[in-house]
Amino acid sequence: MKSSTRSLGLLGVLLFLPLALQAEVKLPAIFGDNMVLQAQQSVPVWGWAAPGAAVTVTFAGETESTHAAADGKWLVRLGKQSPSFKPQTLAVSAGDTVTLTNILVGEVWLASGQSNMEKPIGKQPGQIPCFNAEQELAAAEFPNIRIFKVEKMLSATPREDLSKYRGWQSCSSNALNSISFSAAAYFFGREIHTNLNVPVGLIESSWGGTKIEPWTPPVGFTAIPSLAGLATTVINPNKLPNTTPTVLYNAMIAPLAGFAIRGALWYQGESNVGNTNYDLRMTALIGGWRQLWHEGDFPFYFVQIAPYKYIKNLTNYSADTDPLPGFWVQQSRAARNIKNTGMVVTTDLVDDLNNIHPRDKQSVGHRLALLALDETYDKEVASESPAFARMKIKGGVAVLKFKHTEGRLVSKDGQPLTWFSIAGADGQFVPAAAKIVGETVVVSAASVPQPAAVRFAWGQLAQPNLVNGAGLPAEPFSTLLPVK
Repeated sequence: MKSSTRSLGLLGVLLFLPLALQAEVKLPAIFGDNMVLQAQQSVPVWGWAAPGAAVTVTFAGETESTHAAADGKWLVRLGKQSPSFKPQTLAVSAGDTVTLTNILVGEVWLASGQSNMEKPIGKQPGQIPCFNAEQELAAAEFPNIRIFKVEKMLSATPREDLSKYRGWQSCSSNALNSISFSAAAYFFGREIHTNLNVPVGLIESSWGGTKIEPWTPPVGFTAIPSLAGLATTVINPNKLPNTTPTVLYNAMIAPLAGFAIRGALWYQGESNVGNTNYDLRMTALIGGWRQLWHEGDFPFYFVQIAPYKYIKNLTNYSADTDPLPGFWVQQSRAARNIKNTGMVVTTDLVDDLNNIHPRDKQSVGHRLALLALDETYDKEVASESPAFARMKIKGGVAVLKFKHTEGRLVSKDGQPLTWFSIAGADGQFVPAAAKIVGETVVVSAASVPQPAAVRFAWGQLAQPNLVNGAGLPAEPFSTLLPVK
């Protein structure tokens, strides 16, 4: 029996052709040297072999066997493993043997979305590097964090394997920079690694400028009656714009589905501003991914998009027709209504309102990590932003109650609260005075003696100063648009 060790290299393009000449057994591209396998849950391992061939998989002293089906496909499940920094070997035999080395066991997360997820720490055409990029890269030597990047691909039908990818690598300044790995995902993974003291695997599959629909599988659309028609979109394989529903899922997510992960990170939405049902589209995406992964309602944490001048000419600007605040509410609604999700608020992380790619990805990764540490890993850290709960009208003022105050509400800069507006029964909003009273905010305006509604951070340029006791910024809201 001949043994062959497989290394994916920096850019795995159609690796199955040379592999097929060496071994009868093949593994998907997501399996490779230097990878991290998910700890404390069953780990599927699958691939292809000759029809009917006996297949044996060995890892960490465990051996599982099966036979390839008539179409050559096979799958086994490894038992739960504890986190381990010890480099181990996975061997798959079916006549010949494929051996993968330097494998760790830890926490694996999938990161996806558009350009703000894709943005690397350093240089990117048309973008400004993250803050302190040179220092961050120089300090990025974490051999027990492993990174894997899916390259941009499109497909009219779900693919069984990736055709373009950068194989698993140990995290280093060179690795992050050479493959332009996601800054938000890296900063998240660094905090998970250092806080839990476990290996971390990060899989990035993102594409700038893309909408949510191309990332969504048909099964996700069919579960939402108003979106079901997108599941049967006619796709011309000879002309595949990256805006077509399912085409990114088909090429860049379907080949990963089933690889054991702890959860997913999502940073997308700029290309969907103006949609009136983005929360339903997120329900389709998340539900579809969860159904295909067969891991139940795995954690899904996402980033609320940042303030930005979507409307360039502000001469006749009206907050009533600004598409961004309503979109923020839809994102908040998704976080409330979809099980086991959480949302990062970013209204305080923009240094230039003309730049759609905010440079502070350290804070984005940190806040995503807070959600995971709190909700997934039970570390009881403050992770959620203040969120409007209810309003009471009393004596000509509106008294707003908030959730997730972490014991108090404060003005981040010590100045009067900003970006509150109030309206009477006529629905005409005017700027309002707002002051903190305990864990409530009292809002009023002399021109509105009988308040009926309040809006907060209701504008594309909104960078308000209301935060909770943990310093996390309050979510934008309108009392006229409940999030549930």
